[in-house]
Amino acid sequence: MLIAAARIIPARSIHSGATIVAPGFVACEAGQVTAIGAGSPPGRPDIELSEGILLPGFVDLQVNGYFGIELGSAERPGWELVSRRLPETGTTAFLPTFVTSPIDVMLAALRRAAEFAPDLATPNPSPAGAPGARVLGVHLEGPFIAMNRTGAHNPAWVIDPDPVTVDALLDAGSGLVRLMTLAPEVDGAMSAIKQLTEAGVLVSVGHSDATAQQVSAAAAAGSRMVTHLFNAQRGLHHREPGVVGQALADSRLTSSLIADLHHVSGQVAAVAFRAAAGRICLITDAAACAGMPPGRYVLGGEPIELAEGDGAPPVRADGTLAGSVLRMDAAVANMVAIGSGLSDAIAAATRIPADLIGRQDLGGITPGAAADLTWLSDDLRTIATWVAGRQVYGPSLG
Repeated sequence: MLIAAARIIPARSIHSGATIVAPGFVACEAGQVTAIGAGSPPGRPDIELSEGILLPGFVDLQVNGYFGIELGSAERPGWELVSRRLPETGTTAFLPTFVTSPIDVMLAALRRAAEFAPDLATPNPSPAGAPGARVLGVHLEGPFIAMNRTGAHNPAWVIDPDPVTVDALLDAGSGLVRLMTLAPEVDGAMSAIKQLTEAGVLVSVGHSDATAQQVSAAAAAGSRMVTHLFNAQRGLHHREPGVVGQALADSRLTSSLIADLHHVSGQVAAVAFRAAAGRICLITDAAACAGMPPGRYVLGGEPIELAEGDGAPPVRADGTLAGSVLRMDAAVANMVAIGSGLSDAIAAATRIPADLIGRQDLGGITPGAAADLTWLSDDLRTIATWVAGRQVYGPSLG
């Protein structure tokens, strides 16, 4: 259903991305929020959400694949399938992520995506369209990473950055590259950070063995993020804080966190939320096996195995974790379960990532913001989702 002019949605509880209104209402028109208020709505409601909580749609900055599709190698139908189905998890905007591959393969993938990804950036509001989660661009996770922190990436394809290769990636993407994860300690990285930042790309420290001083230098050069905190990076030591210590202490940096409670234990995730309050964003780092049965899949051209288990991540043959099968609504529920607080968990999945990627129109329920909404049950499972004002998942609500 399309949220039409003056559509009013009362809800038992609304989280705007920053504050909670309970009870309250949201009014939408032409794909945007026009009002949010407390108490009874000013007119006859069109939909009534008598349970759970209404909040902004989730923004996921790292999705390698989902529903059997690896986005780095998929054609348009695969991207459309992932975009159409991600709202089942509460996600309404995301960054398809390409992991380290041979440079010619990454260039070809970017050129291919540049032909159709812009069509998925602004969902079609017409009834004839098939809108899904917005594609915000592409996240390049590699190939400029540290050889001793490759994680599930193939070290044979790791290279050092140089201006010509960076320009080639940017040109191939035709403006599609929005986020790049790199290791600041590798040769040429500091120049690459400045080059990427000047091109409007968000640079994130990741797959890195950098010292705290090197991470600080990266932030001074323009980096504003750390990718999947604690994973594939130099850990915290009391005499050398490393990537983790600098990420937690440096107010210039926001860190993404895979909150599946497998990549990072609940206790450590709670420490991160407290140490870097307001500077943690939740990601799934989902692989093609997310939303699929156990079996063999691919990540970055490399085989991975998803075994039986409740949320256990896929692994490479050597046992290395290789992405996740996490849902964003489950990430929020996990953080609430370990005591982070509902408001902080929701902000980490909505407002914080949206602001980080420079999309202030997303991640909040405020007048003028996109009408991208998620309705969660009391146990924080997605019931229904709207993108640009149109319901794209859930039971018919009127």
